Amino acid sequence: MEILLCNSRADAVALTAELIAARLRATPAMVLGLATGRTMEEVYDHLATSGAPFDQCTTFNLDEYVGLPPDHPQSYATYMRQYLFDRVDIDISRTHLPDGMAEDLVAAARDYERRIAAAGGIDLQLLGIGASGHIGFNEPLSAFRSRTRDKILTPTTREQNAGMFGGDPAQVPKRALTMGVGTILDSRELILLACGSAKADVVARAVEGPLTSRISASAIQLHTSCKVILDAEAAAELQDIDYYRFVARNEEKWDPYRQYL
Repeated sequence: MEILLCNSRADAVALTAELIAARLRATPAMVLGLATGRTMEEVYDHLATSGAPFDQCTTFNLDEYVGLPPDHPQSYATYMRQYLFDRVDIDISRTHLPDGMAEDLVAAARDYERRIAAAGGIDLQLLGIGASGHIGFNEPLSAFRSRTRDKILTPTTREQNAGMFGGDPAQVPKRALTMGVGTILDSRELILLACGSAKADVVARAVEGPLTSRISASAIQLHTSCKVILDAEAAAELQDIDYYRFVARNEEKWDPYRQYL
């Protein structure tokens, strides 16, 4: 795992976007795993103006709410069109989200796994981290070997996501289809982006704490190619912060991105 401590939220967002854009330029036909959330809106804004090629890539989103059709204003399908897909040269037929409207959610989850496998697996998966320590919607006690499935959302998660639903947690769907922790770990590379003081405690628990299914994000410690990009506030509770800063400042491969670190 590599911990990249950025000067500001804007720098953390820009570094994340630049790393993704660099991968797209190097491998235009890559398979890209995508996330949602307010911080990701900023990442996608950078990507949309970066000139990075999307015309050959394939995308898979982490999750979708159960019960929201793709054209619902608060669906993640709508989110992705608004913040990225409608702004870049992507082939919409190569974009994939779980089917939260499926009559048989178990079959829909299996189909999603099949589609990922048929695409050759995910090359780079973008992640955020929820207040309950989840990646995707892998709420507490999600098995590290779990695959795509439907999950009941915690009150904490529904409260965190209420902003997209008029501020009312009761309007947030109770379930979502999500890639499993095991599905995420199968990705060849992970980038987790977290910003703000509200994420400091859960970031420290995920990065430096014990492996535990109570914090599904702690599973990223098992991945051999994982970058965690943080602003100063999100990194504030890390115990080995001086070491992480020293490593990043002395790794020559980060020289092109030195302005952000």
